Amino acid sequence: MPLSPTDDIVGPAFRAGVGVGAFNVVQLEHAEAIVSGAEDAGRPVILQISENTVRYHGALPPIGLATLAVARAARVPVAVHLDHAQSTDLVHEAVRLGFTSVMFDASTLPYEKNLAATRDVTAHCRARNVWVEAELGEVGGKDGAHAPGVRTDPAEARDFVAATGVDALAVAVGSSHAMTTRDAVVDFALIAELRDTVGVPLVLHGSSGVADAGLAGAVGAGMTKVNVSTHLNKEFTRAARAHLDSHPATVDPRTYLGPARDAVAAQVAHLLRVLHGGLG
Repeated sequence: MPLSPTDDIVGPAFRAGVGVGAFNVVQLEHAEAIVSGAEDAGRPVILQISENTVRYHGALPPIGLATLAVARAARVPVAVHLDHAQSTDLVHEAVRLGFTSVMFDASTLPYEKNLAATRDVTAHCRARNVWVEAELGEVGGKDGAHAPGVRTDPAEARDFVAATGVDALAVAVGSSHAMTTRDAVVDFALIAELRDTVGVPLVLHGSSGVADAGLAGAVGAGMTKVNVSTHLNKEFTRAARAHLDSHPATVDPRTYLGPARDAVAAQVAHLLRVLHGGLG
């Protein structure tokens, strides 16, 4: 199946009021697991590669080209997305490689500088039919706009989207990156206000910290793209550790990476069903 443009996945979900799962790839097994889970659920999916993951691998092409190959071999629509890129050079490289969307994160910059940088990236990507997600916030640190207590202002978000022309906006509504517990409290009323004000698909970052009922509620309130990373990494590590604990003499990494991959695939299938209204 040809690689799907991100808008062909997110756009219909936005109009139908359902969610799209966007899951982070750290290594090849993640890409394989995410696609396997999507095929099991019969749902489209977005594979994401973050700037941190690119740094881990030393360059974008090794993990990027492998992920693109996995996506093109899938039996369901799959898009490949650059996540949390702060480098415009990396954005340009992802576009050249064939990524169908990018998330440009200038949220640590003051508002006017964020707006100007995001507008430039959007113009570059739009000219090449690449979908752009941005993030609005002025709080520094790893969490950016998703640091605890930070919230997106609907009027500012509306103006930012209008000025930059982005296709989607990551908003701060109660979740936070890298949570290992699923007890974040999401502000459904704010999501609904943002949905009615902004006019483009909303993106929930830090979704690993949100329980199934919260994810379903967020989608029901107006969230479209839902990003998950840490939760899958927890499952991957749990399954690998369990195998190694019960097989201490093992030396073949396939014997523990295989179960880890299967565990991630099961979680992806489950979460895609939740996001598409399958709770309960």
